[in-house]
Amino acid sequence: MEHFLQSISDIFWNTFMIILIMELVIGNLGNGFLVLVNCMNWVKRKKISFVNQILTALAASRICMFLLLFKTLLISSMYPDSVRTSGMTQVLSNSWMIVNHFSIWLATCLGVFYFLKIGNFSNSLFLYLKWRVKKAVSVILLASLVLLFLNNLLINLEFNVCISEYQRNISYSFDSHYQAQCHRHVLILHTTFLFVPFVVSLSSFLLLIFSLWTHHKKMQQHAQGSRDARTTAHIKALQTVIAFLLLYSTFFLSLLIQIWKYELTKENLFILFCQVVYIAFPSFHSCVLILGDMKLRQVSLSLCCSA
Repeated sequence: MEHFLQSISDIFWNTFMIILIMELVIGNLGNGFLVLVNCMNWVKRKKISFVNQILTALAASRICMFLLLFKTLLISSMYPDSVRTSGMTQVLSNSWMIVNHFSIWLATCLGVFYFLKIGNFSNSLFLYLKWRVKKAVSVILLASLVLLFLNNLLINLEFNVCISEYQRNISYSFDSHYQAQCHRHVLILHTTFLFVPFVVSLSSFLLLIFSLWTHHKKMQQHAQGSRDARTTAHIKALQTVIAFLLLYSTFFLSLLIQIWKYELTKENLFILFCQVVYIAFPSFHSCVLILGDMKLRQVSLSLCCSA
């Protein structure tokens, strides 16, 4: 029976590892494509639009995330003891926090940009932000840096307390102490700060739906049954934001599961499963962005055909 369970565990481990590698390949190709196309257009035209600046920065941050994951997996497989030290644990935790922050907040800024550009409200505050969309999104990004500083401060304070407690009792490894006393607190802090951009993205999505509904109602009153340009723009933006929110929800869910079923984080198979769910968001979101943009979609199709 024990041998059978071990075989099942090995099958799941190999399956999750294959999925993770596929996600890394898809993510690197998709985000690399976004960076390459936008940089080539920038060099060619000597200028780059604000939305493409966000897209390029978002793709670059996600490439950094994939490289960090690959580096972590490589170090943990080749030098497992080094990953369990207090210094390495703190460095990896801070690195993940920073790349995650920029990946999430740049995607959120992209959603806000679409909402301000496409949304249609007569509210004076909305119109003020719509006319100053570049400044409004820049302010959101700058405000997110304050949250990054607070998140970094609180997590490192938690680490310092954890290291101090460990140094007073070094009868067991730091990894065991960290998993038992500190890891859950770090996860809760990280998830709490990531909840803010999720609320912002969800609000943008709901307001876009409301904007589409009011616009559709006006079109019906004017006896225009066919789709106009604004309705089409609304629907395209909603498709992109829906895909973003679904992927973001799975990412957020993986963090909540780790907090809720914390005792399972001691199992390597569970950690690998969470990594698969976690990486699905930055990996497949790049594909959504490429397919949602007509120019990017055409370039990607021409590359596939030429290959």
